[in-house]
Amino acid sequence: MSLENLKAALPDYAKDIRLNLGSLATEPALSEEQRAGAFVVSALASRNAAVTEAIIAEFAPRLSPEALNAAKAAASIMAMNNVYYRFTHLVGGDYPAMPAKLRMNVMAKPGVDKATFELWSLAVSAINGCGMCMESHERAVRQHGMTAEQVQAAVRIAAVVHAVAATLDAERTAAPMLAAA
Repeated sequence: MSLENLKAALPDYAKDIRLNLGSLATEPALSEEQRAGAFVVSALASRNAAVTEAIIAEFAPRLSPEALNAAKAAASIMAMNNVYYRFTHLVGGDYPAMPAKLRMNVMAKPGVDKATFELWSLAVSAINGCGMCMESHERAVRQHGMTAEQVQAAVRIAAVVHAVAATLDAERTAAPMLAAA
């Protein structure tokens, strides 16, 4: 499936999502690598096979093998970290002071520059809803010199890719019910 097919699969009520998906594919605030990786990590975090297939088909060729691996690593490690750190943040108590005891070695040597990996981690954290992680990664990318516009662009990509996945999931789930009605 291509990006165009993915856009065509969206129902008419999701026209805004379709238009946003198209315009973000050429978002000028990010480099080609940052933009392509933001799409890949967002698709992986959104957990929809059709979205992941289309996004990877469109954007993986724009990444070096190392950058693609780093994007997959960001989605993977943040799937773990977002759950753990959201828990420690929301529950509080002794948990935030306790060592996580979770391996996160990829964050030290991700295969792309640190700012880009942090930006991709921020996009995944936005999808997964971990406030503590979003704050930490936003602070890190800003310390690496990224602008508010770049941060916003990555989070906009995450929001739209997630909306595409949610819309397609809803359509797939609702279709049999609507046909029976």
